[in-house]
Parts: sequence; C-alpha cells; structure tokens
Amino acid sequence: MNQLVTTEWLEKNINKVRILDATWCLPSSGRNAEDEFKENHIKNSIFFDIDKNSKQNSSLPHMLPAKEEWGNIVSNLGIDNSDHIVIYDNSDVFSSCRVWYTFIYFGHNTNLVSVLDGDFAKWLKENRAVSKEVIKISKTNYETKENSSMVINKSQVKKNILDKRFQLIDARSKERFSGVVPEPRQGLRSGHIEGSKNLPFQLLLNKDRTFKKKEELIKIFDENDIDKDKDIAFTCGSGVTACILGLANSIISGKKPTVYDGSWSEYGLE
Repeated sequence: MNQLVTTEWLEKNINKVRILDATWCLPSSGRNAEDEFKENHIKNSIFFDIDKNSKQNSSLPHMLPAKEEWGNIVSNLGIDNSDHIVIYDNSDVFSSCRVWYTFIYFGHNTNLVSVLDGDFAKWLKENRAVSKEVIKISKTNYETKENSSMVINKSQVKKNILDKRFQLIDARSKERFSGVVPEPRQGLRSGHIEGSKNLPFQLLLNKDRTFKKKEELIKIFDENDIDKDKDIAFTCGSGVTACILGLANSIISGKKPTVYDGSWSEYGLE
C-alpha cells in the first residue's frame, strides 16, 4: 500500500496525480471548507465535499453512498480508475483519511490512493505552490466495486459485545470516550460502546501533523492493549477519525481497515 506521500514527493509529481482537498470541519467550528478552498489550495487540486459526496437520504452524517452514487461522484470529479489520487485537508480531524478509506472501499487500487503526510499546514509552512484557480474537469466513466468486508453495522457491533470476534477501537478523545464531556452533536448520550477500547487519534500524529513511524505506531497500539493478530474494527463520532486509526493500522499491518460507519452518531442515539 502507498498510504502516505510526502510534501516533497507531491511537489515533484504535482502534474502526474489527481489531488483532492477533503477538508471537513465540525458543524460547531463556524468554518466553511469550500470557501477556504476558493481562497487558497494546493495547485491543481479539486474540492471534495465529504457531506455532499456521502449518502444523502440518511439521518446519519456522511455515511458511505451507494456504489452507483460513488461512481457518479468520482466520474464528475474527472478521475479515472488508473489515476493516482492524493488527498489532503486543512482540518482538525484529518478528514482526508476518510476519503482515502472510501476510495479503497469502492475498489480503487490501494497503491494509487494516498494521503498527504503533514497536510495543508505543512505544505504552507514549506512555502510550496498554492493557487486560487479552479481547474476544469472532464467527466470520466469511473467503475466501482464494493468491498463490504471493510464496513460493519450496528447489529454486528452489538453481537460482538457478546461473542468478541473483533476488537473495536474508538478514535475519540479520552474525555468523550469516558463520558465526562458532552458529545458535540446534539441528541447523543455520552460514553462509549461496551467492550470497546480507546485510542485517541492525536496519539498517532507528530506535532507537524505527519504520522508517526511504523515502529512508534506499533508501540502505541501495544501500549493501548490492541492485539495486532486479532481482527480490528474502528469507530469514532461519525466515521471520520476512525479512518485515521484505520490508516495507521494499515501502515502497521498492510491490511485494509474495517470501520463502523454509523459510529457514535448512530450508537449514541439509544
């Protein structure tokens, strides 16, 4: 797998890849990711709206769309199955990992979809090329296939509380996991899924927003009592930061991640 590319690599290959800005902000942030993109983005990039490019007829936030919908979304972005896609964001929740996961879920070659290590903040700090230009897109005919083993639902999560077939790892903060602070989304109770373990996603990142090295990631998983030899699924607030843990686990194991798509937005409604 080619999970991460460096800012240096992207600068050298900027005309050979398709670049997506997948910035997504919590509703409470007061930020508008698309407006920010129009003001400043990595040259040649296209804005990817996580909310609009998700399942639309759902009460839950940014759930995976249907296979046909995803084919239309990616075709309208002008992306081919043979393209190498590089995804970045300027978000507190490293939302590019969610889009990385979605492309792999729908069958894009795992060696041809990568996240920019260090994100837009590192790119800006290094004074690399930015633009306000919105590039022209020619529609393609993108073909999708679905890997349903990469997603689990609420009934599987509930069943697993009893039979413990897989480990469920929660990417939220320790405070949210333990229920000592309210959830940012209204209508959700505080706490966590019974039997799940907590691994706040920030532990996997360096100060410059790059991922920690494989050996460090292995150590962090070990220290948080996660058995690398047992099946693992990831959860969080709404399925975004779970994919950060999924990417880290993919660096460790080479495996495609499994995510509880509804996450606490669904489970915490009870």
